[in-house]
Amino acid sequence: MFIGVDHGTNAMRFAGVGKGDVKTFELPRSEVASMSGPEILDSFTSNLGVDISDIELAAVTYSMGDGIAAIEDLKDVSSRGVISIEGVGKKTGAGTRIFDAIKESVIPAVLIPGIHSKSNTDPRMNVFSHSTSPEKIGIAYNAYCRGVDDFVVSDISSNTVTVGVCGGKLVGAIDACIFAPGTQHGPLDLEAIRDVDAGKCSANDAFMNAGVLSRSPYSSVNELLEALKGKEDEAVLAMDRISLFAAMEIAAMQVLMEDHGARGEVFLAGSMGEEDHVVGRIGRHMGVTPAVLGKWSASIGCAEIARDIAGGAGRILGLDVNFSF
Repeated sequence: MFIGVDHGTNAMRFAGVGKGDVKTFELPRSEVASMSGPEILDSFTSNLGVDISDIELAAVTYSMGDGIAAIEDLKDVSSRGVISIEGVGKKTGAGTRIFDAIKESVIPAVLIPGIHSKSNTDPRMNVFSHSTSPEKIGIAYNAYCRGVDDFVVSDISSNTVTVGVCGGKLVGAIDACIFAPGTQHGPLDLEAIRDVDAGKCSANDAFMNAGVLSRSPYSSVNELLEALKGKEDEAVLAMDRISLFAAMEIAAMQVLMEDHGARGEVFLAGSMGEEDHVVGRIGRHMGVTPAVLGKWSASIGCAEIARDIAGGAGRILGLDVNFSF
């Protein structure tokens, strides 16, 4: 079996891909943070129904992935493949525990990079230091494994990140702190910058509270979705905002992709990307019918990366593979 690990915002998701068989399992990050290495290994192997000795290769994502530009042997990278864990996002220690548990085990594993200014994507995008974290590569590969070479995938949940692939190669990505807001996170606008400069909050705090919920009467995604069922005006507006900005980000990515030969098909992922209201609104804005990937697309895509590397792939979506058994 081949294993994929998705370092998600709220949970660590695992997928196992075997011969015609896919299994999935998730652990809340808050739970993982208090587990030992052996407990972590036992938990995901038992829930995926596999012995450690039967894992041929695992593909792991960790934090920003900005310390590496290729897919590397996990056990050879320094600093877990990141420049720093400081910056944007929520830190629980869960990803670190899983990374270390796998590194200290007998499981062969590769580490997937994020896309950043040193990546071999379109160099015009390198005005930004960071474009996407590694789990979005897993999502993109899951879409690619459906037989599509040219596509945009927008992962919409607590934040929104969009990735473009042309001819089976990553050409660029737009990170959460640059453009479209999600439910909780988003780019810093003028008011947020003033608040940071005034010492009212840190830049990370501002980012973590710049999503559409901050401009709504709802304190959680569950509350928002319950209100949406009742078609409350504020809930509809919040979802329309998510949909509009995601559609604009997808269209912006297609401008770049046209220089590489195709506008591509549109895929949606993430908890909001699965919501019928969002799918319908983005489809209307874009004039297309988006294909919807499930919340397991990142972990499954990572497992598919592991499978294809084990099968001899020297590149994944244009990223070099520096790993040998």
